[in-house]
Amino acid sequence: MNAPDSFIHTALSPAVGQSQPHESARAQVAGAALYVDDIPEVKGTLHAAPILSNVAHGRLLGIDASEALAMPGVRAVLTTSDIPGDPMLATFTHDEPIFARDTVQHVGQVAGLVVADTVMQARHAARRVKLRIDPLPAVLDVREAVAAKSWVLPPVTVKRGDAAAALARAAHRLQGSLEVGGQEHFYLEGQVAYALPLEQNQWWVHASTQHPGEIQHWVAHALGVASNAVTVECRRMGGGFGGKETQAGHVAVWAALAAQRTGRPVKLRLDRDDDFMITGKRHPFAYDWDVGFDATGRITGLKLMLAANCGFSADLSGPVADRAVFHADNAYFLEDVEIVSYRCRTNVQSHTAFRGFGGPQGMIVTEAILGDIARHLGLDALTVRQRNFYGTTERNVTHYGMTVEDNIVAPLVERLAADARYAERRAEIARWNATQPVLRRGIAITPVKFGISFTATFFNQAGALVNVYTDGSVQVNHGGTEMGQGLHTKVCQIVADELGLPFERVRITASHTGKVPNASATAASSGTDLNGRAAQFAAREVRARLAAYVAAQQGCQPEDIVFQGGRVRGPGGTLTWEQVVDDAYHARVQLWSDGFYATPKIHYDKHTLSGRPFYYFAYGAACTEVAIDTLTGESRVLCVDILHDAGRSINPAIDIGQIEGGFIQGMGWLTTEQLVWTGKGHLATHAPSTYKIPATGDLPAHLHVALWPEANREDNVAGSKAVGEPPFMLALSVFEAMRDAVAAARGGGPVRLDAPATAEHVLKALQAPAT
Repeated sequence: MNAPDSFIHTALSPAVGQSQPHESARAQVAGAALYVDDIPEVKGTLHAAPILSNVAHGRLLGIDASEALAMPGVRAVLTTSDIPGDPMLATFTHDEPIFARDTVQHVGQVAGLVVADTVMQARHAARRVKLRIDPLPAVLDVREAVAAKSWVLPPVTVKRGDAAAALARAAHRLQGSLEVGGQEHFYLEGQVAYALPLEQNQWWVHASTQHPGEIQHWVAHALGVASNAVTVECRRMGGGFGGKETQAGHVAVWAALAAQRTGRPVKLRLDRDDDFMITGKRHPFAYDWDVGFDATGRITGLKLMLAANCGFSADLSGPVADRAVFHADNAYFLEDVEIVSYRCRTNVQSHTAFRGFGGPQGMIVTEAILGDIARHLGLDALTVRQRNFYGTTERNVTHYGMTVEDNIVAPLVERLAADARYAERRAEIARWNATQPVLRRGIAITPVKFGISFTATFFNQAGALVNVYTDGSVQVNHGGTEMGQGLHTKVCQIVADELGLPFERVRITASHTGKVPNASATAASSGTDLNGRAAQFAAREVRARLAAYVAAQQGCQPEDIVFQGGRVRGPGGTLTWEQVVDDAYHARVQLWSDGFYATPKIHYDKHTLSGRPFYYFAYGAACTEVAIDTLTGESRVLCVDILHDAGRSINPAIDIGQIEGGFIQGMGWLTTEQLVWTGKGHLATHAPSTYKIPATGDLPAHLHVALWPEANREDNVAGSKAVGEPPFMLALSVFEAMRDAVAAARGGGPVRLDAPATAEHVLKALQAPAT
């Protein structure tokens, strides 16, 4: 593990580029950082619990709540008839009911709520509510959905060149299939909301959410009120990973409806089992591919089918599947290519955003294809990958028409291969495998090229508010949300530098729809890019006003005034920041400002999936070594070296933490985190006892992270690059190293290994007949 840089800096040094401590770190260590469930409850607060379907698909004939209503403490039972506004959630596709209405669509679908005096009274009573359901056939498998043409959204095809003709004339050709599982978010803080009725039919909602603005819209829609009657606040989340982008909205709507029905504050906190059963996961995918290539391993033609298991409603499946299409190239030029994307409706939870947002599912299949090409030709897989990299002046346009202008993947991978001693270690592993009958090792380097921006262009905007108080202290509010990733800390660093102040003089406040309206979700790795820039612009406006005021007093130009280290210096002398602020206030100078930022250059046609959907790309690469036991299928990650492109890092300690955490989370997706649904649609892996995220014992003994030493080539805030999602896909090196080890045990050739690479899947791959 990397030791972070020193947290100590002088008042004269800039805040940006320093490893400042997380703005809530001390409070979190002391147990003093408030999450939604820690907020002191208002007198009269009630608690809600969901009523869940136990059938995957069926007609809902009736709900018998008589037994629940007779239980102690129970105040109400809500069903769809109790919704004063629209009974459908205010999603883009308007295809998901707030409560199950005429049908149930998956095991765990919420049919209503029980409201009671205590949490346990509500939960116990909810289990006594009887649903009368007439079962219907359920679609539980994604390939079954493809065969039945069961879609939540229409299929999409993206083409360049003539893939069929290129395949027909290819010197070599391979076909294959792959199945990749989903992933539970497993945030430490579960889904929770606390809704309080105010005067004059107004509402205040505390929610653990990545998108307060969407909750405001959804709650207003369900209650039948205007958005200005609903205020949503979120100080922090205990993890989100995409699982609280849309699906936190369900919990908030349910809590608000219960508050409206009872006229009292209502808190709804899902227990872990219910959270698993109700909420969506990372989309599982199925793939079929047909690839042509030359004797050097360069791809000359590719047909690729991606089938996303979306669950019972669209949620964010459209943009997730789109991003999978966009990232099917990863770092490789695909000349004659045809990609078909199916968005499949199944009778399971409605799958949703998860770190990478379809990017990992797009990249994994291409990495698998390249690995099999290398084994088919008897070449080093890294050499084949390098052979297919995007160029800098040619072979540099993506299959969706975007020119790759900032390509650093080749030198970055070359640097990592040298630093990690890839060639030497590969030779050492070959010698090991030649003498070991049971334990086999594998090694792989895989790159990442990840596009940064929301693919829905209109989301690429942000606002912020900077207030300077008469004592010189500064308060910042912006539209982003904090889920542990350090966004608030980075924004404070940016504002501190813009005003020439020590980091400690700037304080952040809770994300709040009444301060910054219409904010986009904190997602797509764009939180700092958008909100940091908006806050910088707001602080810059305050500084410009103060500079103009001081310049007028000293008889110079505003550009002659320097703000640094808590002092304001001009030709006429140096003043303390506090003195300037106090003087300006008495001179009636405005000491606050808003800021707004819209990402430039981007454009995108959602019908053709073409254009420039991304402002820039973030790059990285990982070298991973693994070992497998050929008798049991068990595996271990032994060694990981990462070189990642964070641009000019705003906070190296936070960025390295994100890289390490993203990699480990990706490793879990690809090794141990297996979601299993029974033949009746029940999620069997719905608790920590059956669903295994990586633990400390799963971490490799050697995990080294280095940052690529180059600023963002685009004009991004502080020269930085997004670092939330791209590191997740570095874990594809784990999967490819596992396939390398399986190939070594099988004597070479293509490998069919489905993800996650559990012991069972590894054994199946080892025992599969040769192709």
